[in-house]
Amino acid sequence: MPEGDSAGESIHGKPSAIGNFFKRLGQIYQSWLDKSTPFSAVRWAVTVILTAIYMIRVYILQGWYIVTYALGIYHLNLFIAFLSPKVDPSLLDDPDEGPALPTKQNEEFRPFIRRLPEFKFWHSATKGIIIAMICTFFEAFNVPVFWPILVMYFIMLFCITMKRQIKHMIKYRYLPFTHGKRTYRGKEDTAKTFAS
Repeated sequence: MPEGDSAGESIHGKPSAIGNFFKRLGQIYQSWLDKSTPFSAVRWAVTVILTAIYMIRVYILQGWYIVTYALGIYHLNLFIAFLSPKVDPSLLDDPDEGPALPTKQNEEFRPFIRRLPEFKFWHSATKGIIIAMICTFFEAFNVPVFWPILVMYFIMLFCITMKRQIKHMIKYRYLPFTHGKRTYRGKEDTAKTFAS
């Protein structure tokens, strides 16, 4: 490999200052993401606050409806991927081999594995909101459009997509939401102890 071909290296093969800066910036960003992983409620609260700020900004400016529509479509696609199983049961060879709960005592339980995990869903949704917010600072993205039509299109698209997803969930018998690990209670100890 010739000198200077790898990313972040200068002509002489030494890492460049700009390459080191962006590498370090990426490491700090990844560190913050790693630290935020266990705090899902806080992460989603920040995302909801960012969404509210974005909506207030669009309302006050009375524009950027196309950007908002694109953000809504993007979030809908993320949500569908979040609700979908990693392996689509309709694509399997045997239609009865889909991810379903065990029906017999000796059958193995296969947990629901999402196509888009919760953390990646949150991360992508938050990045989408931030990018849409940045777009509102540029007049080029403020395309004049009759916004009630976009709202109607989005509602129709949402209803049709969710109807199809719910039919798919019913057909292949999977539920994408779990409420933690199931616990079982053992028999209570009713034996009396005798003092000697």
